[in-house]
Amino acid sequence: MSALFYPVELRGTSKKVCAIVSRVRVAIIGAGFIGSVHAKAALSAGAIVTGIANRDLDIARVLQERVGAERVTDSAEDLIESSDVDVVHVCTPNASHRPFVEKALRAGKHVICEKPLAMDVAEAASLKRLAASVGVVAAVPFVYRYYPMVREIRERVRDGGAGTLSILHGSYLQDWLSSESESNWRVDSSLGGVSRAFADIGVHWVDLAEFTTGQRIARLCAQLRTVYPTRQGTNGPIEVKTEDAASIVFETDGGALGSLVISQVSPGRKNRLLLSIDGTEACFVFNQEEPDTLWIGGRSTNQVLARSPDGLRPGAARYAIVPAGHPQGFQDCFNAFVADCYTAIDGESPDGLPLFADGLRAAQITEAVLDSASRKDWTEVKRPA
Repeated sequence: MSALFYPVELRGTSKKVCAIVSRVRVAIIGAGFIGSVHAKAALSAGAIVTGIANRDLDIARVLQERVGAERVTDSAEDLIESSDVDVVHVCTPNASHRPFVEKALRAGKHVICEKPLAMDVAEAASLKRLAASVGVVAAVPFVYRYYPMVREIRERVRDGGAGTLSILHGSYLQDWLSSESESNWRVDSSLGGVSRAFADIGVHWVDLAEFTTGQRIARLCAQLRTVYPTRQGTNGPIEVKTEDAASIVFETDGGALGSLVISQVSPGRKNRLLLSIDGTEACFVFNQEEPDTLWIGGRSTNQVLARSPDGLRPGAARYAIVPAGHPQGFQDCFNAFVADCYTAIDGESPDGLPLFADGLRAAQITEAVLDSASRKDWTEVKRPA
């Protein structure tokens, strides 16, 4: 970390003094959309963006200008091993995650790796073990955990507000691949992996369901659908080997039943993650496209709870950073996640920080979905690591 003289405002006064503050120095590997999100979150947390690595230096320079990075390079390896880097953010296509993460861990760096953590369970388990042996912070951005209303659900379920959980259901729907003419590197299984829609967005829904309820999916039955067997790429038709949509029914280790629909081909649905947790006393519904409200269903009355810092449980209010009526969104969640990661570097343990164990859990769920779909039968899910 870099020790700098930094102006600090004294609590309760308008006076500022110069204090020595350690600022995290980060490397961003991959300068696409998600790399930009990571870089902005790093700046929000007070970090220094030491460098950006990207094969196309013109793209890297655009992000450099936006975030004030000190340098750009086309060598991710050189940047990862630099002595002026404390944390490596891996924001590249899925197939490159494992080699970059391994190199960063062996260099003693803290790591934030985009999901999926690796291409399969064995790789994810190996990275989890390596991170533990090195003793660094190693996290995966399941950032929907950082919506205040998601934390509110978690607090209320923990307090028994839902009663006995009976049904967990919902969907995660997008439309960015709803046309046969639309494609992306994720469609190429050699880059994106053997699962696309579920591994890309379905794992977010599962993470939220398990995070808020404390229950784990124990067994499931899945169906997968490839709507377009071929897509039009820049160099001609592309054979599609991964799913556009998935339908899953499941049981949890706590006795709840569940159902889930995942799609990247649903016209009009931009990023609609809907989670409903139904219990004997209440039902809680979160819609990611309307993240500042929580629907609470009761036998005699229903309630729409609006996000307000003074109206939430403490574990949720911590992440309500602006007054009610001022929207919070995806970048705010990312900022909070990255800030928690950097806090963990100083030895603290922020509640709910998603780590490599959660990345491994996502790989285990994905493996079970693929196994069930191929056998057309129920599949037991491995116990959480």
